[in-house]
Amino acid sequence: MNFIKRGLLSLWAKKGRTLLLCAVFSAILIFVLAGLTIKSAAEKATENAQNSLGATVTLAASREAMFGGGQNDTSTSDSSSTDSTSERREFTSTPVKVSDAEKIAALDNVKSYVLVTSGTATAGDGIEPITSSSSTSDSSQQGPGGMGGGDMGGKMQTGDFTITGVSSSADYSSFSDGTATLEDGEALTADDAGTNNVLIEETLAESNDLSVGDTFKLTDSDGENEVTVTVKGIYSTTESASGIAARVSMLNPVNTIYSYYTLANTLSGNTDEDTVDSAIYTLSEPSKVTEFTKAAEKLIDTDTYDLTTDDQLYQSMITPLENVSSFAKNIVILVAVAGIIILTLIVMLMIRERRYEIGVLLSMGESRAKMIFQFFTEMFVTMLIALVIATFTGNIVGNVVGNQLLSQETTTSQTDTQTQQGGNNQQGNQNGGPGGGQMGGFNTAVQGSTEIDDLNITVQPKEVAILAGLGLVISFFSILLSSFGILRLNPKKILIG
Repeated sequence: MNFIKRGLLSLWAKKGRTLLLCAVFSAILIFVLAGLTIKSAAEKATENAQNSLGATVTLAASREAMFGGGQNDTSTSDSSSTDSTSERREFTSTPVKVSDAEKIAALDNVKSYVLVTSGTATAGDGIEPITSSSSTSDSSQQGPGGMGGGDMGGKMQTGDFTITGVSSSADYSSFSDGTATLEDGEALTADDAGTNNVLIEETLAESNDLSVGDTFKLTDSDGENEVTVTVKGIYSTTESASGIAARVSMLNPVNTIYSYYTLANTLSGNTDEDTVDSAIYTLSEPSKVTEFTKAAEKLIDTDTYDLTTDDQLYQSMITPLENVSSFAKNIVILVAVAGIIILTLIVMLMIRERRYEIGVLLSMGESRAKMIFQFFTEMFVTMLIALVIATFTGNIVGNVVGNQLLSQETTTSQTDTQTQQGGNNQQGNQNGGPGGGQMGGFNTAVQGSTEIDDLNITVQPKEVAILAGLGLVISFFSILLSSFGILRLNPKKILIG
């Protein structure tokens, strides 16, 4: 009799045993499929998050060039006993050439880019900065922690305003991520090159009774040149000042004035209008950020410039997804191994009950290979039934388990992020930095971003195909391991036993 037919007859004759195998195999495949679908959904959500958040690459002067390219300043002082010589290395910043930045901007993967120059300015006629009761607008003010002073190559001039020069305000991170919103007037564009048009914060505008079209004066960082600027637009910001930022006017977000980068160069004392502090590129395909960086490095002097990627927000959002994906992968592996062990034990007990059948068939000349294939046929049919059950129920289990895991991981990630941000803000305040003022942009972006709190878990043909393959592997190894002990004996010993 054909071994396939014998296997089918055996399944039909032993319905209770068949149902037991189907139940066990279904449970195994359901959890394997749940793991596969959770992993697939997490990977898809990660890809969608990267595309929605985008990726930025910043071109700026190399830190090694800044510190290594300085000149050594040697000063000698005499004392009553010995002569001491101290050597100080000066910090030098290399501006980015606009021509180099535009070469990178011509690459295929650039969605948009913005040229940025930062500086400070002192209030002139027609405007006064927003200050707190304890702040001072003295341009030579020294903040806590030695800010603006100390032995750092000269006193730092804080000024009254932070001047952020951009080639396009709409493409600058504060506006593109929603931290700043244009309320009145027009945004800064390439048409503003060479002009003195500026954007000011609405609180600053109301305090100074300024509106679009009005003018006021700013003095450059050296206090020598006075520039008359025109209000082109008024914006609002969600950033708030805390710590030192609330006491030093230029660090207060409402005292940030946006201009075209040529005006920022003028106010910062940079006579070369064809240079900027940095260039920020937003990529159209964030997944290809590595390829873009490699292509861009071929267009610049890597000893002078650095290319850095900014994916902090992206990483903070996908960390829970990566943990869920890793856990789902472990589920698949553990359940598959456990399934082989469980089915091996069950089939081993069942085969021992069929010792007489096996002995008779072997004594009649049936080969051991066909006996194994008969058992495999029975297990294969059972697996097909379990596969159908798992296909229709695995989606339900996957959604329940996957979203529960994601919820737990998201809560853990949020706690860690809040702790880290709190430490950063505290450290900024202790060091005399702006604390919450400078961190506000990232914090606002994190709060404003849509959390991934739900996985779209659906059973796809790819997962079903992988599940079928794993089912075949589980069936084969469980039959092979369970029948090895009996089939290695000869028919006479089997029948006598």
